[in-house]
Amino acid sequence: MVAVERLVQHALYHKTLRRTSRFMAHDEKGAKQGDRVRIVETRPLSRSKRWRVAEILEPRAVPAEA
Repeated sequence: MVAVERLVQHALYHKTLRRTSRFMAHDEKGAKQGDRVRIVETRPLSRSKRWRVAEILEPRAVPAEA
């Protein structure tokens, strides 16, 4: 599952809100949780999957051991 976050501004109060959309994406690249990926629309691969991972843009940041 891929989560896409975007910032939108409230129409009346002008407060910035964080909105999240979740997409089921087919992953043949082996992306791990926390990686930044590019997804592209594709034919239906299953009941819920309509997207696939095209590339891994940035691997997750692994904290250095102390």
